[in-house]
Amino acid sequence: MSKVIFDMSMSLDGYIRAAAHTPEEPLGQGGERLHQWAGGSDPAGIELLGTAIARAGAFIGGRRTYDDSIRFWGADGPTGVARLPLFIVTHQIPATVPENGVYTFVTDGIESALRQAKEAAAEKDIYVMGGWDVGRQFLRAGLLDQIGLHVVPVLFGGGLRVFDHIGDEHIQLEVASVVDTPPATHLMYNIVK
Repeated sequence: MSKVIFDMSMSLDGYIRAAAHTPEEPLGQGGERLHQWAGGSDPAGIELLGTAIARAGAFIGGRRTYDDSIRFWGADGPTGVARLPLFIVTHQIPATVPENGVYTFVTDGIESALRQAKEAAAEKDIYVMGGWDVGRQFLRAGLLDQIGLHVVPVLFGGGLRVFDHIGDEHIQLEVASVVDTPPATHLMYNIVK
């Protein structure tokens, strides 16, 4: 049975984007440090990423992430040659979209994006990625099964935190796995329902 997993890289002090972000540096000044584990030479990080992509059937992201990343992703999306579908939650479809891209723009909310992603993924997992707002919406709506965090050993001291403003209700988690590597500690939590 497929799982819905919110997956993010973050600094040790909880930031998913450093301060002073610009169009040229969408993750803020020095924020690319958060993704070095995924593109580096660490065998454990490479294996984790490969396993996640093999288990994934679809991804869901937000419009801000799409706008910030499309120039890097191109038509293939964040999974590159795997070309897994990415459902973008947005209020408005962009004026230009790469030809033969993996993107589907969903203008009627996260539930619709999840329904479409489940159809595309068949029995594989669905990853909610990039986009603090979309991730929080899924968390508050109780639509997630797991939270995956890649905690990078850096302190930003400012920027954007993903878990601010998630509501007053406690969300109980259970540790599913911990993989410690020099570039990041990879944590997976089951959400207790």
